[in-house]
Amino acid sequence: MQRRNFVLFTALAAGLPPMTAAGSQWQEMNEWSRFFSAADAQGGIVVLDARGQSETTLVYDVARARQRYSPASTFKIPHSLFALDAGLLHDEFQAIPWDGVKRPTAAWNADQNLRSAMRNSTVWVYERFAKELGEAREIAYLRKIGYGNALTTGDQPFWVEGELAISPLEQIAFLQRLYRNQLPFQVEHQRLVKDVLINAAGPDWILRAKTGWSGTIGWWVGWVEWPNGPVFFALNIDTPNRLGDLAKRQSIARDVLRSIHALPTAP
Repeated sequence: MQRRNFVLFTALAAGLPPMTAAGSQWQEMNEWSRFFSAADAQGGIVVLDARGQSETTLVYDVARARQRYSPASTFKIPHSLFALDAGLLHDEFQAIPWDGVKRPTAAWNADQNLRSAMRNSTVWVYERFAKELGEAREIAYLRKIGYGNALTTGDQPFWVEGELAISPLEQIAFLQRLYRNQLPFQVEHQRLVKDVLINAAGPDWILRAKTGWSGTIGWWVGWVEWPNGPVFFALNIDTPNRLGDLAKRQSIARDVLRSIHALPTAP
């Protein structure tokens, strides 16, 4: 394992925003290759451990951590904030009427609300948001929060098929601001989105996370809250076997988090 102390994140030179404060400790976690090898997967992960008085950034595959990829359904996190801010949604209970079009995922073929749309990753809900927001407002919101390359061009939906792209490092930076209620949205909206991101919880921890899949890249991003602070993570992998690779996203990330005691050991 190599240790490096950075005065300022060197990816500034590559056009990426700083992720952590000056002087944060960095570690390249080459030993995490075993988790990817065990799953027969190619990918990388960034973990920012903010437990205690200092922050440590742990990275497996630095080059990949800096590379931008389609966010796929991880974009549902900021997209939900856009919809709330624009008044398209008022709370997590508001019904979003199904259009009656049968889709391959059974859970999508019903009315939705914010909680079910996030849990089921219901694409048509967010396609409707995009249509109602319009391109100009989408671009304005993306630029307002500095989300990746802030592009809405290309095939639609732009967050899956188009040119919108974000790096794992930028995902972490965005999640940190959401965790701290520091995004340019109402605090109650940020708290609501964080609430619908809950995946699991224990007596002293909460896991908030979202998956994503572009067809070629699979994501799992989020954080684990502990009494002494959060642990943020952003994993992505190649998915040459398509659906057959999707379970690897969470299994690898969970193994990584458990290796640093950021998630309880599985029973």
